[in-house]
Amino acid sequence: MKKAVTMSDIAKRLGVSTVSVSKALSGQKGVSKPVREQIIALAREMGYRSIHADSEAEKETSYRVGVLMPSSALETFDSFYWRLYQAVSEKAIARNCFSGYENLTEEMTRQKVLPRLVTDKMVDGLIVLGKPGNGYEEFLQERSGLPLVFLDFYDTSSEVDCIVSDSFYGTYLLTSHLIAQGHRDIAFVGTLFSTESITDRYFGYQKAMMENGLRVPFDHVIPDREAQDGTDKSFERFIFPKKMPTAFVCNCDVTARKLIRNLKELGLSVPGDVSVTGFDGYPGEKELGAAITTYAVDLQAMAKEAVKSLIRQMSGESFAKGIHVVEGKLLHRESVKKIK
Repeated sequence: MKKAVTMSDIAKRLGVSTVSVSKALSGQKGVSKPVREQIIALAREMGYRSIHADSEAEKETSYRVGVLMPSSALETFDSFYWRLYQAVSEKAIARNCFSGYENLTEEMTRQKVLPRLVTDKMVDGLIVLGKPGNGYEEFLQERSGLPLVFLDFYDTSSEVDCIVSDSFYGTYLLTSHLIAQGHRDIAFVGTLFSTESITDRYFGYQKAMMENGLRVPFDHVIPDREAQDGTDKSFERFIFPKKMPTAFVCNCDVTARKLIRNLKELGLSVPGDVSVTGFDGYPGEKELGAAITTYAVDLQAMAKEAVKSLIRQMSGESFAKGIHVVEGKLLHRESVKKIK
């Protein structure tokens, strides 16, 4: 049987990116008219069947994947979530699907306004990247009428498929690593119950501490954002314990970087005076002298699982929905020091 023509095949023939091919064939902006015409002409010549057109006969036959991202996620974790969105877009293209993006503003989530991707019937299913809050997840389930996947957060009150990183075990490994390096006075940095992932990471930290007979004083759980909306704008200065811990387990790399800056302002160096760990796995550039030891989230695997789950739903395939935990890996860098 003849192999189906993919967008990658067209991209290679013309020497353009697969993203450009996707935009041209789906009628999106971002591609010049001459290049768009070349792509469409070659796609027809090669027998590609998913060209966007006005006539009913030529309308696309592949699935259209919508990605929704709350503004709060971009404000706080711009690099992480943009990289995750790019991974989702790449995985969708690899499965011969188009992807469209829409930002969820705080006003939209508060007033329960459906995205234009839904109202204008531009997509066949939705991946929600980051928790919108304000009960918007439940609103989407009730009103969108589309297959849904939640990415990087979960909702136990529904039957929506959720794809998350291994927050509990990842932070357990980070804390255990610090203990193995001689640290006993270890604080956790993250606002409990602001997101499911932060709370799970706290419990991973607590498990490692408890297994080693280490008590966590009340002032060793340090907030890093507003509990209500998950934003971190007002937390440029952390409230440190009276007795400075020898190490900090931060719920994410963004928080770890802010913490290192605060420590430096106090005249403390990392890892010379204090050790710090993060979570997410940003590229290993040095932050004020030390690349951060972290738990790297497997963005590619999470994106692949999310797209696969959505395609299953859109195609009507029967499968068990639930919370899918994707493993990452511990990255040993420069921000942790072994002590006696």
